[in-house]
Amino acid sequence: MSTRERNLWLVAGLVIVVYALFPVAWIVSLSLKAPADIANGQFLPTDFSWTNYEQILSGSASDLFLPALRNSFGICLIATFISCVLAMFAAYAIARLDFPGKKVILSTALAVAIFPVISIVTPLFNLWRQVGLYDTWPGLIIPYLSLTLPISIWTLSAFFREIPWEMEQAAQVDGATTWQAFRKVIVPLAAPGVFTTAIIAFFIAWNDFVYGIVLTSTEAARPVPAALGLFSGASQFEDPNGPIAAAAVVVTIPVVVLVLLFQRRIVAGLTNGAVKG
Repeated sequence: MSTRERNLWLVAGLVIVVYALFPVAWIVSLSLKAPADIANGQFLPTDFSWTNYEQILSGSASDLFLPALRNSFGICLIATFISCVLAMFAAYAIARLDFPGKKVILSTALAVAIFPVISIVTPLFNLWRQVGLYDTWPGLIIPYLSLTLPISIWTLSAFFREIPWEMEQAAQVDGATTWQAFRKVIVPLAAPGVFTTAIIAFFIAWNDFVYGIVLTSTEAARPVPAALGLFSGASQFEDPNGPIAAAAVVVTIPVVVLVLLFQRRIVAGLTNGAVKG
């Protein structure tokens, strides 16, 4: 590229980065403002204050935020684990076995992934209340599987297709059963793909709001995104913008750390199998 083209690409990249990071910087700035400075219209706080963080971690909002944080970690980790285990078997069958309806399964998984959640949450709410799953961890884990399983199956299918078939055949020639070859040869080779899939599935479950707000009513199972919508100010005339911003920063930190540490694996998982040759 010429110098002019390189400069244009650099300027375009900087514009995109600023556009993407400005809302994040604004939330961080808002979380560090004192209640009196939140509505002053300035980007940076005039006096840095940790009041909002103290309120959600040890103050009046801690009873709402901390149980929700615990619920989010527990529910999302369990949903991610189950999703990855089920997706491994489904992806192995799709990638290795030849059976009727294989393409239908992949198409169905894709259709489930793009199906609007808001259209099924009301009947699910009524069903969960009848069977006793409303406001429970299993009542959120099961719907989260509908969000995480499709992308997990698609991602792992691409990884299993890249594993040489001859390695599994060699293990079977040496006396290994199909299950032993899968467990001792295929799974270790697919470990990077499983790890990538787990990260993506965790992000999807962690960011869900609709299921969390509709299928819970108490701190027994309410996740963080739903809890943020229930924050209230010191009075009916005060908006809880500061504590909400502080809570948003806290719950974003794990996601940012995982992305920074494993961004190469995430990109590899999303693009693996997309390019041949």
